[in-house]
Amino acid sequence: MQERALLQSLWYRKMKEDPAATPVSMDTDRVFTSIFEDYYSRIFNYTAYRVSCRYTAEDLTSQVFEKTWSKLHSYAPDKAPFEVWLFAIARNVVNDHYRSRKRNLFFPLEAVRELVSGKKTPDEQLLEGERNNRLSMALDTLSAKERNIVALKFGADLKNTEIASLTGMSESNVGVILYRSMKKLKAEIGSVEQL
Repeated sequence: MQERALLQSLWYRKMKEDPAATPVSMDTDRVFTSIFEDYYSRIFNYTAYRVSCRYTAEDLTSQVFEKTWSKLHSYAPDKAPFEVWLFAIARNVVNDHYRSRKRNLFFPLEAVRELVSGKKTPDEQLLEGERNNRLSMALDTLSAKERNIVALKFGADLKNTEIASLTGMSESNVGVILYRSMKKLKAEIGSVEQL
């Protein structure tokens, strides 16, 4: 972990000193590998929160890292922290996905495959499916803005300050939206035990 942080900080410093430096000249492969290893699970969780399908989340996560790789040279540390820049890419990829899909509602075949291929008993699968459906329906009652902030908070595990700089809102506004969103979800679902 310390080696990764050192690699990234050296890369950022070199980018700052010589903005004309090419990614190839800075051993970008090693830096990108450390970025991928550090952020993959958080980006995946964020996309999974937003799209509610594991397979689509995997595809979108790979798109995020493809875009990150191709745009790594354009990152400017003085504009925003790296994590904020990376999650902005993730947010844009998910938004592009929904735009291209035009919100056609259908029952995904992947969900059936997951239910059939799981190692849980049929009863456990049914209960989990019902819980997921209730949670999904509850999340659908939130606005797109609220869902995005909830996904950034709990899917990507970002702090309110990071969400604020990513979305352009104040930290207190993020906190208020999260509080109200949780209140809406609690009213919709009840307690966690009722899930």
